Amino acid sequence: MGVINVTPDSFSDGSQLQLRGSSLFQVDIDKALAKAECMVREGAAFIDVGGESTRPGADLVSLQEELDRVIPLVEAIRENLDVCISIDTSSPQVMSEAIKAGAELINDIRALSHPQAIAVVKQSNVAVCLMHMQGKPSSMQESISYENVVEEVFTFLSDRVQFCRQQGIDKQRLIVDPGFGFGKTVAHNYQLLKNLSRFSALHLPVLVGLSRKSMIGAVIDRPVEQRLAGSIAATSYALLGGARIIRTHDVAATIDAIRVNSAFSRV
Repeated sequence: MGVINVTPDSFSDGSQLQLRGSSLFQVDIDKALAKAECMVREGAAFIDVGGESTRPGADLVSLQEELDRVIPLVEAIRENLDVCISIDTSSPQVMSEAIKAGAELINDIRALSHPQAIAVVKQSNVAVCLMHMQGKPSSMQESISYENVVEEVFTFLSDRVQFCRQQGIDKQRLIVDPGFGFGKTVAHNYQLLKNLSRFSALHLPVLVGLSRKSMIGAVIDRPVEQRLAGSIAATSYALLGGARIIRTHDVAATIDAIRVNSAFSRV
């Protein structure tokens, strides 16, 4: 899953997609589409489009601003590329418009907690990724507390899966994500990574987002743009733990890691 953040304050590379000459942040669709095309050539099966930064302390984005950022890009990708489009949002309105524009997967860091989100999903046939987060993006790293992070995250995801099933969402449409970096300390993140196989008990595909995150930077002491090797190392452990979808900013290198893991697993 290749990541395209169309935000000015993404922790990684979103600002690179700003329309040149604009004083306010506007997405350069041609640049963003070219990036998506490159990711597909490198082997991405999904392109994940997000218009709201969810890094710790990120600013809130208005509904209209989020729509303006993501919908034109979803439309452009759908018109030009043969790839599954994921929309990274918690807003029911953005979900609905993105589905109309061609999105086939809802990637929701809030696990459909918005009251209207489940209704949008029920009216469609899209897949949904349910992610765990303790707290909210603006303050999630300020007060972190778990007695057993693996079991608490597992229980949360199990409960959200059950909720979706009770609402009539077919299990085949569901994906789970333990939410690396979302309301977890560095130690919590590595406990989850070490015990990722625990989530296979949910009998659903597990998506992980480890790429360039602070859990990598904290142990290798490198800035965001120098975290590729560390991200690939973490990805390799995630694959061994049963991850089935890897969300990444660096598709080519991640595909190489996946291919080596596949060869290793077949022996």
